[in-house]
Amino acid sequence: MRIVGGKYRNRRIVPPKGIEARPTTDYAKEGLFNILHHSAVLEGIRVLDLFAGTGSISLEFLSRGAEHVTAVEQDAKLFAHLKRTCESLEETTWHLVKSDVFAFLRSHRGTYDIVFADPPFYMEGTAKLPTLVQEAGLLGKDGLLIVEHPKDTDMSAHPWFTKQRTYGAVHFSFFTPPTPSPDPAGTK
Repeated sequence: MRIVGGKYRNRRIVPPKGIEARPTTDYAKEGLFNILHHSAVLEGIRVLDLFAGTGSISLEFLSRGAEHVTAVEQDAKLFAHLKRTCESLEETTWHLVKSDVFAFLRSHRGTYDIVFADPPFYMEGTAKLPTLVQEAGLLGKDGLLIVEHPKDTDMSAHPWFTKQRTYGAVHFSFFTPPTPSPDPAGTK
């Protein structure tokens, strides 16, 4: 597993042995960041990485100039790995939170340009993530939520759903808040 672009390009990430995480493949990451490169500004943004796992996605965003990345991971082995990686890179803009993602979403307040969620495949509650992010008010007005999931998970009925992309067994669903309609009377 490696970082595919930016200042950490080609840096290898060696996850701890014996983890149950399923890191995003380099192929899927490359496809995702090609889409983002052509559709979003990545420099100077604030990112929330839910189910951060090995930190691969957090590092892709940091590598490409994100101003701040908050990574949320519950697993003790993976969280220790994230801490070691953060310390070895001396990355001061990477904030690590050891928490259950669903508890975090119920209590956290903040606004992000991109929220990325990569829950364990077939985890109960995955389809609720867009609604939970929406209700928590975590996306800025031009924000983007990306959920990585298996093909059996369909979130296209959510009102913020915009598109889905597939890379092998990995599917990314994209969500954006609707643009507020201009006030026709000009009173706001």
